Amino acid sequence: MHWRRARLLVRALRKRGELQPVADRTAAIRPGAILAFACLRNEAERLPHFLDHHRRLGVSQFLIVDNASTDATPRLLADAPDVSVWRSEASYRAARFGMDWLTWLLTRHGAGHWCLTLDADELLVFPRHDSLGLPALTAWLDARRIPMLAALMLELYAEGPLSSARCAPGADPLEALPLFDAEGYLWDRQRRYAGISIRGGVRRRAFFADAPDRAPHLHKTPLIRWRRGHVYVSSTHIALPRRLNAGFDARRDAPTGALLHSKFLDLALAKSAEDKVRCQHFTHPGRYGVYYDAILADPVLADARSVRFRDWRQLQALGLISGGAWAPMGAF
Repeated sequence: MHWRRARLLVRALRKRGELQPVADRTAAIRPGAILAFACLRNEAERLPHFLDHHRRLGVSQFLIVDNASTDATPRLLADAPDVSVWRSEASYRAARFGMDWLTWLLTRHGAGHWCLTLDADELLVFPRHDSLGLPALTAWLDARRIPMLAALMLELYAEGPLSSARCAPGADPLEALPLFDAEGYLWDRQRRYAGISIRGGVRRRAFFADAPDRAPHLHKTPLIRWRRGHVYVSSTHIALPRRLNAGFDARRDAPTGALLHSKFLDLALAKSAEDKVRCQHFTHPGRYGVYYDAILADPVLADARSVRFRDWRQLQALGLISGGAWAPMGAF
């Protein structure tokens, strides 16, 4: 694991040359600031709400890689005073699905900070996020020497066909995607990386019922107190050193969160058609043609297991997130 981590850090060092600064505002980063990192492409519709949601949580600065967007994304990023942006025309897949670029930025600017690494279609929620936010949570984690927050990626979807899930630019995507699967999640110990693997939810149910082992992983560790030498191995699903993968270990009595995933807006139809051609989003993209075809068929994802999303209290009551000692059940 030591040598794998070293190799990934060297990759990031080499890949930094693929990043061209567009608006570098990192000089404004202050000690103790909570930082957010993302790599994205053509996310003009989701981007304003993504930024505002995480500002409300307590993010001070955003460091974003724009992978050759062709919509209004570059303008939105450049105009935001709390966003630093780099552009890359290079291959997203060849950069380890953007993680080489983000690893360089995390190493260069994130060391010593709590760093939140996300996709533009993810919104972090956790117990008491709406009242206390990230500053209080990270202070609590620091006091207990817990260097991470684990989160379940929770897929949201519409009541009708996928094409019906329209969201105005800048609006909350939950207005168009009110449903989620409340059950059907499989948790397995991941011995190699000392963590928990989670699969399930609507993507496994609707798209991978015949090949469940190919369903996307839903476990992530998006929030880490970053140190030099830390690295993500596979998106934010796995990190090194291995102790960073212990966020779902109930013995720590630590909180966990959820990443509300808005993939299944109507935008997914055009994005899936593009992704099927570009082959940038899977290690073995040839295996996922059927998956893209199923999305392009404009499916109805709701069924008898669907539940309407309310808030973090609901997710905690369902056992999908945990308050641990931070927010015990029934305390709020």
